[in-house]
Amino acid sequence: MRNLILCAGLLALAGCDRQNAEGSQADAPAAPTPGAGLDRSTAGKPTPPVGIFAPDGKPTTLAQFAGRPMLVNLWATWCAPCIKELPTLARLASSQQAVAVVTLSQDMGEQKPVRAFLAERKLALPAWHDPEMAVSTALGVNILPTTILYGSDGKEIWRYSGDLDWTGAAAAKLLAEAK
Repeated sequence: MRNLILCAGLLALAGCDRQNAEGSQADAPAAPTPGAGLDRSTAGKPTPPVGIFAPDGKPTTLAQFAGRPMLVNLWATWCAPCIKELPTLARLASSQQAVAVVTLSQDMGEQKPVRAFLAERKLALPAWHDPEMAVSTALGVNILPTTILYGSDGKEIWRYSGDLDWTGAAAAKLLAEAK
């Protein structure tokens, strides 16, 4: 029985990055994300001090945004709900300056394919990259996309698991909590 469960799990994982007949898995309709929604249970936790790569490929941390509210979106190129919400994050990033929008790819491997993915979809988003998924691990994130709002003090205000229209009224109400 244990071997059957292990095989089923491996087959499910193997299909995550598979191409469908009409294009990438990202082009497939997104199913509702179980466990999605707003979570305030980790409010007050500081930004994790783990390494990521800036859009220019240089190592950095999220601490570079200290003193400014920051919306960190954890996403991946193979994640359909992530891709669904990326255009709304791009519009949010270009529409206001109060909150820094950091779309942090959790794709393993090199940063170049992440840049190409964003460019191919004409998304004006910098290619922040966390190939080791260090931020997801440090934050205990198990669902992509997950978006975390940090205050200017570098402490978490809330996190939202699952996709959301970041230009809609519900997101505006949540973003108003930035301080």
